[in-house]
Amino acid sequence: MRTRLNRIDFAILAALQKDARLSNKELAAKVGLAPSSCLERVRRLREGGVLTGFRAEVEPRALGIAIQALVFVRLARHAREQVRSFRKHALSLREAIGVYHVAGQHDFLVHVGVRDANHLRDLAMDAFTSRPEVARIETHLIFEHVPRAVMPVLTETEDDEQRGRVVPGSTGERR
Repeated sequence: MRTRLNRIDFAILAALQKDARLSNKELAAKVGLAPSSCLERVRRLREGGVLTGFRAEVEPRALGIAIQALVFVRLARHAREQVRSFRKHALSLREAIGVYHVAGQHDFLVHVGVRDANHLRDLAMDAFTSRPEVARIETHLIFEHVPRAVMPVLTETEDDEQRGRVVPGSTGERR
């Protein structure tokens, strides 16, 4: 995926990340476009794979989640089939909030949400340590989870490249 973005595209993305429920008319006003142009840009961003979905943020306690934890998993072997098998299993867990395949001393990091400490203990034993792929786990409680509302912009825009400028947060190299 290599969709060329400019400052208007980044403004649209930032506005939608802050409030995905904006109407097209509201979004167009925020970014200084005509509604028809804004609608076309959003369509292009979706078709180009830049906008991948829209989500609602939900209070975990409303879903019965009182405790969140990070489960660090080391596989017995880092063979492709074991990685695939464990990834599929972790994604199937209803308690899984996020699954990360990582480098370093652990192979996976699984963010889980559970009812209570007993639920976490049972999940660790039944869903992790009982798996043949798993050699070891470490569980870390999360005291606070504050998701970032907007993804950082680490790329240059078409506009910046044309003017020879660099976007804040990029490497500072000019092309």
